[in-house]
Amino acid sequence: MTMKSSIIAASLLCVGTFSTPAFAHFPLMSCWFEADKVLCEAGYSDGSTAVEYNVDMFDYDDNLIAKGMTDKRSIVEFTKPDTDFYLVFDAGHENPVEVDVVEIKEK
Repeated sequence: MTMKSSIIAASLLCVGTFSTPAFAHFPLMSCWFEADKVLCEAGYSDGSTAVEYNVDMFDYDDNLIAKGMTDKRSIVEFTKPDTDFYLVFDAGHENPVEVDVVEIKEK
């Protein structure tokens, strides 16, 4: 391998390593209590909605308590359980979003 081809190979490696996607976005979810309900709005950091996506509710022993799907407003609704819980929005192509019950407030 010549010196010139080594420099080109190293340059391409650096460009591939340090480049970032121009349109990268990540999933978000905000949850709140309304009376005996837990509501969550899912979406993405670029402002796009998450319509018809699954959101799952688990207890602290990782047992599935309930499953829901976001509606046309990107909102999912659950009945508030009598146990501590957390919610998971897994968009499938990024890291899932988890919201713990201690992070949720009345709206």
